[in-house]
Amino acid sequence: MNALEIVGTAVGVVYLVLEYRASAWLWVASIAMPAIYLGVYYEAGLYADFCISVYYIIASIYGLVCWLRGGAHDDTADEVPITRTPRRIYAPLAAVFATIFVLIGYILSRYTDSNVPVADAFTTALSIVAMWMLARKYVEQWLVWIVADVACAVLYVYKDLWFTGGLYLAYAVIAVLGYRKWKLLMLTDENG
Repeated sequence: MNALEIVGTAVGVVYLVLEYRASAWLWVASIAMPAIYLGVYYEAGLYADFCISVYYIIASIYGLVCWLRGGAHDDTADEVPITRTPRRIYAPLAAVFATIFVLIGYILSRYTDSNVPVADAFTTALSIVAMWMLARKYVEQWLVWIVADVACAVLYVYKDLWFTGGLYLAYAVIAVLGYRKWKLLMLTDENG
């Protein structure tokens, strides 16, 4: 346990509150938290999580732009609404998940000293898919996060990152509540 992990956990709590509220400010915390966790994950030998932190920073910039521009191609668009994930992208998302999972698992098994390559690859691949879904403001992103967060909590406790494991358990609980809240927000937006 170190100071970086504690600071990263605190920023993660702020992120949780902002994501639950569907506030565009979540993206600021979503840039800060992975920047902090770069050091934590590297020290713990969680190399895929280290790499996904770089992805999170880039994806958070993309998410902020999507949310503020409404996903439209003009500067007059309102913030993007919460919607359901289009059925036509389920198969491509599953294919992306499987490809990333296998690729990262292979790299970690073959080229690193990771003692958790499968678990690290699994949580990383799920998180990549969930983060993209969050950027598009799909309500089902919460369901993917629930699975990813529970798996991450177990992995981090196994790696003696107790604060981070606790944070991810809190993420899982908030994901359940967030899914319910976003469904209500989506229905409110649809009904005017």
